[in-house]
Amino acid sequence: MNIQIFGTPKCQDTRKAQRFFKERGIHFQYIDLTVKGLSKGELNSIKAAVRIENLMDTQGNRYVRRNLKYLTHDPEEELLNDPLLLRTPIVRNGSRATIGYAPDIWKEWKEKGL
Repeated sequence: MNIQIFGTPKCQDTRKAQRFFKERGIHFQYIDLTVKGLSKGELNSIKAAVRIENLMDTQGNRYVRRNLKYLTHDPEEELLNDPLLLRTPIVRNGSRATIGYAPDIWKEWKEKGL
């Protein structure tokens, strides 16, 4: 398994995802979105597994403060320019990805050796 966890230190679900993999002895790479955003290639890989509409946190403070609800915008461009608009955690395993805390899917990955 080649696990990447994209999240922020303040996100409780990101911390829960990290704990999930640590407890099972699964090595992962953590990418702090407050330091480094997604590259275009990473976003494209995640988009292939999860619809782009599900990636943006439309309930989050950042989305509300920027008034994106009322503005016409390109979601992909906004996510590349402002990674804190992403729903977290994003857990990527090769071509597979999940958004949010999804332990059932991660267990399945482990059981199938994906």
